[in-house]
Amino acid sequence: MPEWFLYFVALPMAMLVVCSAVYGLYWASKKGQLQELEAGSKVIFDAEEPEGVPTDHVLNQPKVATVKKA
Repeated sequence: MPEWFLYFVALPMAMLVVCSAVYGLYWASKKGQLQELEAGSKVIFDAEEPEGVPTDHVLNQPKVATVKKA
């Protein structure tokens, strides 16, 4: 890989990604998106699927005993 690729393509792209991430965190903190993270995670639950109660049929199946071969 030529050395110019690192200086003119890869490095500016890496700086763009880092600057975008920093700006995204700044924006989220200014808009209050990082406040009360625990309360925001409970918004998806309702009366049909209360918090802490598994309602998926896959999770409520009994465990199957394994048979050991001799």
